[in-house]
Amino acid sequence: MMLRIFLFAFVSLFALRATAQEFTTEADSDPKAKAVLDKLRNKYEAFKTLEADFSLEIEIPEQPVEVQKGHLIQQGNKYRLKLKDRTMVSDGESVWLYLPKHQEVQINNAEEEPEEGVFNSPKDLLAAYQWKNHVYVLTAEFTENGRLIQQIEFKPISRYADYSKVRLTIDKKTNDIVRIKTFNKDGSRFTLKVDKITGNKSYPASTFTFSKAECPDCHWEDLRI
Repeated sequence: MMLRIFLFAFVSLFALRATAQEFTTEADSDPKAKAVLDKLRNKYEAFKTLEADFSLEIEIPEQPVEVQKGHLIQQGNKYRLKLKDRTMVSDGESVWLYLPKHQEVQINNAEEEPEEGVFNSPKDLLAAYQWKNHVYVLTAEFTENGRLIQQIEFKPISRYADYSKVRLTIDKKTNDIVRIKTFNKDGSRFTLKVDKITGNKSYPASTFTFSKAECPDCHWEDLRI
């Protein structure tokens, strides 16, 4: 499974600012938020491929804040995700996890269907509002660095979810994702800031596999079933 903290079951302990009521069903979702998400989803679904540069801010209680730069290339269910401490690559059937610190490569089967509430790719996030176990609300519009920003918050209906909220920030003019923040029930916070997104570039098939030539001295462990 792709790195959970990246694309995101991102959530929070704060109440939704748009309303004080307790959400109980998907029907409580905000039609204004759905309209924004429809435009966003249509834009990203038109991309046959997607490339993104981003930074990931990790806040864990009683630990220093950590910021990692990352790079993602995605084509359907195939991807190459690079972070400071790992690279994850999938051809849609297998997933390679490269851990440079340990000089190790692990190979696993790719998950055919993502779990609801687990974001394995950017497109999973954009489909989240269709899940019947979430509600979503347009909580704010404001100007930030000269851009008109819209903010949408997702909340799981189940009280047993690992998280309580996902906050999605969007550029209203361009329909680009600006950042995604999650607030986990253990007090941790993860913020993904999108620096650049490019769509519909072409990539060779080798982009979505990890070969021994990339780390000939690594220990390789094949865990596929």
